[in-house]
Amino acid sequence: MNDVIKQALTALAPKVAGGIDGTAKFVIEGEGSIIIDGDSVREGDDDTDVTLTASAETFEGMMNGDVNPTMAFMSGKLKIDGSMSAAMKLASVLG
Repeated sequence: MNDVIKQALTALAPKVAGGIDGTAKFVIEGEGSIIIDGDSVREGDDDTDVTLTASAETFEGMMNGDVNPTMAFMSGKLKIDGSMSAAMKLASVLG
């Protein structure tokens, strides 16, 4: 597991501690992917309800609050594949 994924797991864990409905995958371009399932966060590449893809820079900005997930999507920096409602719920947890 590389450092970007380790840092991402550390940043995401407290944000999803209350749990989310369904499953989601964050693909960090060139680094790997993270699965969120309920209240757990782990490295993986399973099929999920929604897949969000972004650069490491965009992902880091979303985690530290510098990048609004909705604005990242609208500007094309965040790609969403799958359930848009799951993505919106996840955005509220992250934002």
